Amino acid sequence: MNTTLDSTSRFSGRAGVYARYRPGYPDKIIDLLRAEAGWSEEATVADIGAGTGLSSELFLRHGNRVWAVEPNAEMRAEAEALRESYPGFLVGAGTAEATTLPDAFADFAVSGQAFHWFDANACRPEFLRILKPQGLVVLMWNKRLTDGSAFLAAYEELLEQFGTDYKEHWGSERRDLAALVTPFFGESGFRTASFGHQRHLDLVELTGGMLSASYAPLPGHPNHDPMIAALGELFSRFAHDGRVTIEYQSTVYWGRPAL
Repeated sequence: MNTTLDSTSRFSGRAGVYARYRPGYPDKIIDLLRAEAGWSEEATVADIGAGTGLSSELFLRHGNRVWAVEPNAEMRAEAEALRESYPGFLVGAGTAEATTLPDAFADFAVSGQAFHWFDANACRPEFLRILKPQGLVVLMWNKRLTDGSAFLAAYEELLEQFGTDYKEHWGSERRDLAALVTPFFGESGFRTASFGHQRHLDLVELTGGMLSASYAPLPGHPNHDPMIAALGELFSRFAHDGRVTIEYQSTVYWGRPAL
């Protein structure tokens, strides 16, 4: 990952659309962790790089106590809104490398769509510090599929044309996730599973999801208006009954980090 990118601030100005239009995580992940990783609703979960709380909500709605750690103030404010539904949810400022959480605090340290922003070498001892002796790290991504339909291929071309740094770094949808996480887990190893799912989006939802991405130009950027116009044309070409289909693969890695 290019370390010159400011991972803390680059989602500023996007928190609202991120919370509203990004996909959540399927409940199958909980079924998997229950069967394979000792998950129970009594487990304490530390959600690192929690963003607006999409990953936290997966565990909150299944009864876990969750403490979210997020460095970006705008994203953190969106996560705080979840406390209306989950009063026990805790949200604090911190980073993967310095979470501010207590020692031996968590049964699971999870990260949804964020680990690629972390310094893997620096955060490994921090994860081990906050985990209980048998605690596990769970890393999750929603990967948008970039082919399989004419619409998906055309949408990918649009992002490559107008995205501010899409070609250079994103990559995020095509990244070799196993290669990314292997050094973090090291000789301890990890296990993995994937689940396919779909979202059927109207134009407002499609636009919001696109603008939630860090590579999408925001208003004022010279690529913003042309990108929005091109997206509208793309939607008109491919929509059926007022919606298009985005396909995802949710991939989960879990294990104990290397010492």
